[in-house]
Amino acid sequence: MVILRPTRKLFRDLRPSRDVDGASDTALGDWYVNRLVVDRRPLLLIVSSKSLLSLLIPARDVRSLPTQLATLTGNRLRRLGVGEALVQAELAAMTPVVVAPTTDRSVMGTIVDFAKNIPYYLEIGGWDETTLPFVEARLAETPCHAARRFEQVIFPERDAPKLLVDRWHAA
Repeated sequence: MVILRPTRKLFRDLRPSRDVDGASDTALGDWYVNRLVVDRRPLLLIVSSKSLLSLLIPARDVRSLPTQLATLTGNRLRRLGVGEALVQAELAAMTPVVVAPTTDRSVMGTIVDFAKNIPYYLEIGGWDETTLPFVEARLAETPCHAARRFEQVIFPERDAPKLLVDRWHAA
């Protein structure tokens, strides 16, 4: 099971699930999602709670996000260079997708920071959907929680694969 945690403005569109107990069974944890607008185009920013790895997609059909989450995650992990066995293990753990309110203010703060940076990576009038993976890659290089000791700083491109190896090679 994986928990999808939309912001308030998306919560009503995603139909919350009942009786959500515990946390996600996945290596990357819960996924948080927020809607933002860049260059008058709506986007969804989806961020893993443990690795802070981000997905950036057009906000066309928000209601179908729970059914698309595993596919989007698999594609993102492959672009990151994660081995297929680890990708498949993570995707297998992502069923079912449960929708619940946000709980982690730290992840929400990271989403706000990423959302502020995204317009700087997209040239006004000069980008399309094929540009979004490049923005995801830039966000993955961003050090998160940088005020902490260096060992506690999260680099999504480094920490996501490490979390997958730690979780699925131990299983």
